Amino acid sequence: MAAVAALGLNVNAQEFRFGPKAGYSLSMLKAEGDGQSYKFDSKSTFYAGIMAEHKFDDKFAVQGEVLYSPLGGKREESFSVSQMGVTVSGTAKSDFKLGSVQIPVSAKYYATENLAFGVGMNFGIITSAKAEVTASATGSAMGQTASDTQSANEDVKDQIKSLNLAPFIGAEYTLENGIFFDARYNLGVSNLYKNPQGNETLKNSFVQVGVGFKFGGN
Repeated sequence: MAAVAALGLNVNAQEFRFGPKAGYSLSMLKAEGDGQSYKFDSKSTFYAGIMAEHKFDDKFAVQGEVLYSPLGGKREESFSVSQMGVTVSGTAKSDFKLGSVQIPVSAKYYATENLAFGVGMNFGIITSAKAEVTASATGSAMGQTASDTQSANEDVKDQIKSLNLAPFIGAEYTLENGIFFDARYNLGVSNLYKNPQGNETLKNSFVQVGVGFKFGGN
Protein backbone atom coordinates (compact mmCIF):
# COMPACT_ATOMS: atom_id res chain seq x y z
CA MET A 1 0.00 0.00 0.00
CA ALA A 2 2.84 2.37 0.85
CA ALA A 3 4.44 1.69 -2.55
CA VAL A 4 1.16 2.38 -4.36
CA ALA A 5 0.70 5.61 -2.45
CA ALA A 6 4.26 6.72 -3.27
CA LEU A 7 3.67 5.96 -6.96
CA GLY A 8 0.49 8.02 -6.89
CA LEU A 9 2.30 10.98 -5.36
CA ASN A 10 5.01 10.77 -8.03
CA VAL A 11 2.45 10.79 -10.87
CA ASN A 12 0.60 13.73 -9.37
CA ALA A 13 3.86 15.68 -9.04
CA GLN A 14 4.30 15.51 -12.81
CA GLU A 15 2.39 17.93 -14.98
CA PHE A 16 2.01 18.40 -18.74
CA ARG A 17 0.83 21.72 -20.14
CA PHE A 18 0.66 23.15 -23.66
CA GLY A 19 -0.65 26.15 -25.54
CA PRO A 20 -0.05 29.08 -27.88
CA LYS A 21 2.47 31.88 -27.47
CA ALA A 22 3.37 35.02 -29.43
CA GLY A 23 5.28 38.23 -28.99
CA TYR A 24 7.85 40.79 -30.08
CA SER A 25 11.33 40.05 -31.41
CA LEU A 26 14.27 42.42 -31.75
CA SER A 27 16.66 40.95 -34.31
CA MET A 28 20.34 41.88 -34.64
CA LEU A 29 22.77 40.96 -37.44
CA LYS A 30 26.53 41.23 -37.04
CA ALA A 31 29.07 40.82 -39.85
CA GLU A 32 32.82 40.39 -39.37
CA GLY A 33 35.77 39.85 -41.66
CA ASP A 34 39.36 40.98 -42.30
CA GLY A 35 39.63 42.47 -38.83
CA GLN A 36 36.53 44.62 -39.24
CA SER A 37 33.12 44.35 -37.56
CA TYR A 38 29.79 45.82 -38.58
CA LYS A 39 26.52 45.72 -36.66
CA PHE A 40 23.35 46.20 -38.68
CA ASP A 41 20.55 48.32 -37.26
CA SER A 42 18.16 46.28 -35.11
CA LYS A 43 14.99 45.02 -36.78
CA SER A 44 11.66 44.87 -34.94
CA THR A 45 9.52 41.87 -35.81
CA PHE A 46 7.34 39.17 -34.17
CA TYR A 47 7.07 35.49 -33.37
CA ALA A 48 4.12 33.10 -32.96
CA GLY A 49 3.67 29.40 -32.33
CA ILE A 50 2.97 26.70 -29.77
CA MET A 51 4.71 25.35 -26.67
CA ALA A 52 4.59 22.22 -24.50
CA GLU A 53 5.97 21.86 -20.97
CA HIS A 54 6.50 18.81 -18.79
CA LYS A 55 7.13 19.39 -15.08
CA PHE A 56 8.91 16.56 -13.27
CA ASP A 57 8.19 18.07 -9.87
CA ASP A 58 7.65 21.49 -8.29
CA LYS A 59 11.11 22.72 -9.34
CA PHE A 60 12.23 21.19 -12.63
CA ALA A 61 10.70 21.05 -16.11
CA VAL A 62 11.55 20.72 -19.78
CA GLN A 63 9.91 22.70 -22.56
CA GLY A 64 9.76 22.45 -26.34
CA GLU A 65 8.30 24.89 -28.85
CA VAL A 66 7.71 25.45 -32.55
CA LEU A 67 7.67 29.12 -33.56
CA TYR A 68 7.67 31.14 -36.75
CA SER A 69 9.59 34.40 -36.78
CA PRO A 70 10.91 36.64 -39.57
CA LEU A 71 14.34 37.91 -38.45
CA GLY A 72 17.18 39.84 -40.09
CA GLY A 73 18.57 43.35 -39.92
CA LYS A 74 18.59 46.76 -41.56
CA ARG A 75 21.36 48.99 -42.86
CA GLU A 76 21.43 52.59 -44.05
CA GLU A 77 24.40 54.41 -45.62
CA SER A 78 24.77 57.95 -46.88
CA PHE A 79 27.02 59.01 -49.74
CA SER A 80 28.12 62.24 -51.39
CA VAL A 81 30.35 62.70 -54.46
CA SER A 82 31.47 65.95 -56.07
CA GLN A 83 33.37 66.09 -59.34
CA MET A 84 33.69 68.66 -62.14
CA GLY A 85 30.93 70.85 -60.73
CA VAL A 86 28.48 67.99 -60.30
CA THR A 87 27.39 66.90 -56.81
CA VAL A 88 25.51 63.68 -56.16
CA SER A 89 24.33 62.72 -52.67
CA GLY A 90 21.81 60.30 -51.22
CA THR A 91 21.15 57.23 -49.11
CA ALA A 92 21.15 53.48 -49.67
CA LYS A 93 18.90 51.37 -47.43
CA SER A 94 19.14 47.59 -47.15
CA ASP A 95 16.60 45.36 -45.42
CA PHE A 96 17.67 41.73 -44.90
CA LYS A 97 14.69 39.44 -44.26
CA LEU A 98 15.25 35.93 -42.89
CA GLY A 99 12.14 33.79 -42.59
CA SER A 100 12.73 31.17 -39.90
CA VAL A 101 11.03 28.30 -38.11
CA GLN A 102 12.44 28.05 -34.60
CA ILE A 103 12.51 24.98 -32.36
CA PRO A 104 13.63 26.05 -28.87
CA VAL A 105 14.27 23.31 -26.32
CA SER A 106 14.94 24.32 -22.72
CA ALA A 107 15.45 23.12 -19.16
CA LYS A 108 13.52 25.17 -16.56
CA TYR A 109 13.93 25.76 -12.86
CA TYR A 110 10.97 27.09 -10.86
CA ALA A 111 12.34 29.44 -8.19
CA THR A 112 8.77 29.89 -6.97
CA GLU A 113 5.43 28.38 -7.95
CA ASN A 114 5.01 31.07 -10.64
CA LEU A 115 8.54 32.24 -11.55
CA ALA A 116 10.82 30.06 -13.68
CA PHE A 117 14.25 30.51 -15.25
CA GLY A 118 15.36 28.58 -18.30
CA VAL A 119 18.37 27.78 -20.47
CA GLY A 120 18.36 25.98 -23.77
CA MET A 121 19.13 25.85 -27.46
CA ASN A 122 17.09 27.40 -30.27
CA PHE A 123 17.34 25.40 -33.49
CA GLY A 124 16.44 27.90 -36.21
CA ILE A 125 15.60 26.66 -39.70
CA ILE A 126 15.94 29.49 -42.23
CA THR A 127 13.25 28.99 -44.85
CA SER A 128 13.82 32.16 -46.89
CA ALA A 129 16.39 34.95 -47.23
CA LYS A 130 15.80 38.15 -49.17
CA ALA A 131 17.57 41.49 -49.50
CA GLU A 132 15.55 44.58 -50.33
CA VAL A 133 17.66 47.58 -51.39
CA THR A 134 16.39 51.13 -51.95
CA ALA A 135 18.72 53.88 -53.18
CA SER A 136 17.73 57.56 -53.33
CA ALA A 137 20.03 60.12 -54.96
CA THR A 138 19.93 63.84 -55.65
CA GLY A 139 22.27 65.47 -58.16
CA SER A 140 22.93 69.16 -58.73
CA ALA A 141 24.88 71.00 -61.43
CA MET A 142 24.79 74.55 -62.75
CA GLY A 143 21.83 75.44 -60.54
CA GLN A 144 19.77 72.47 -61.71
CA THR A 145 18.66 69.65 -59.38
CA ALA A 146 17.34 66.17 -60.14
CA SER A 147 16.33 63.29 -57.88
CA ASP A 148 15.79 59.57 -58.44
CA THR A 149 14.89 56.50 -56.37
CA GLN A 150 15.55 52.90 -57.34
CA SER A 151 14.48 49.70 -55.53
CA ALA A 152 15.43 46.08 -55.99
CA ASN A 153 14.57 42.76 -54.32
CA GLU A 154 17.00 39.84 -54.42
CA ASP A 155 16.58 36.27 -53.25
CA VAL A 156 19.81 35.39 -51.39
CA LYS A 157 18.74 32.03 -49.92
CA ASP A 158 21.47 30.22 -51.88
CA GLN A 159 24.07 32.32 -50.00
CA ILE A 160 22.67 31.64 -46.51
CA LYS A 161 22.87 28.43 -44.47
CA SER A 162 19.65 26.78 -43.39
CA LEU A 163 20.55 26.22 -39.72
CA ASN A 164 20.97 28.98 -37.12
CA LEU A 165 21.93 27.70 -33.67
CA ALA A 166 21.22 30.11 -30.82
CA PRO A 167 21.68 29.17 -27.16
CA PHE A 168 19.39 31.22 -24.91
CA ILE A 169 18.59 32.21 -21.35
CA GLY A 170 15.24 33.49 -20.17
CA ALA A 171 12.63 33.94 -17.49
CA GLU A 172 8.90 33.23 -17.31
CA TYR A 173 6.10 34.22 -14.97
CA THR A 174 2.84 32.22 -15.00
CA LEU A 175 -0.42 33.44 -13.49
CA GLU A 176 -2.85 31.12 -11.73
CA ASN A 177 -5.24 31.22 -14.71
CA GLY A 178 -2.58 29.85 -17.11
CA ILE A 179 -1.52 33.11 -18.78
CA PHE A 180 2.25 33.50 -18.83
CA PHE A 181 4.78 36.17 -19.77
CA ASP A 182 8.34 35.40 -20.84
CA ALA A 183 11.53 37.05 -22.06
CA ARG A 184 14.66 35.57 -23.67
CA TYR A 185 17.99 36.50 -25.16
CA ASN A 186 19.11 34.23 -28.01
CA LEU A 187 22.82 34.41 -28.92
CA GLY A 188 23.43 33.48 -32.55
CA VAL A 189 26.57 31.33 -32.82
CA SER A 190 26.21 29.96 -36.37
CA ASN A 191 27.98 31.57 -39.31
CA LEU A 192 25.09 32.11 -41.73
CA TYR A 193 27.33 32.58 -44.78
CA LYS A 194 27.16 29.40 -46.85
CA ASN A 195 30.40 30.14 -48.71
CA PRO A 196 32.37 32.66 -46.61
CA GLN A 197 35.33 34.45 -48.13
CA GLY A 198 38.25 33.91 -45.77
CA ASN A 199 37.20 34.64 -42.19
CA GLU A 200 33.88 36.32 -43.00
CA THR A 201 31.05 35.65 -40.57
CA LEU A 202 27.39 36.69 -40.33
CA LYS A 203 25.55 35.95 -37.07
CA ASN A 204 21.97 36.62 -36.00
CA SER A 205 21.06 37.18 -32.33
CA PHE A 206 17.63 38.23 -31.07
CA VAL A 207 15.57 39.17 -28.03
CA GLN A 208 12.05 37.81 -27.52
CA VAL A 209 9.36 39.18 -25.20
CA GLY A 210 5.91 37.62 -25.28
CA VAL A 211 2.77 36.19 -23.76
CA GLY A 212 1.01 32.85 -23.95
CA PHE A 213 -1.50 30.52 -22.35
CA LYS A 214 -1.02 27.06 -20.84
CA PHE A 215 -3.76 24.43 -21.08
CA GLY A 216 -3.74 21.25 -19.05
CA GLY A 217 -2.16 20.51 -15.70
CA ASN A 218 -3.44 18.79 -12.61
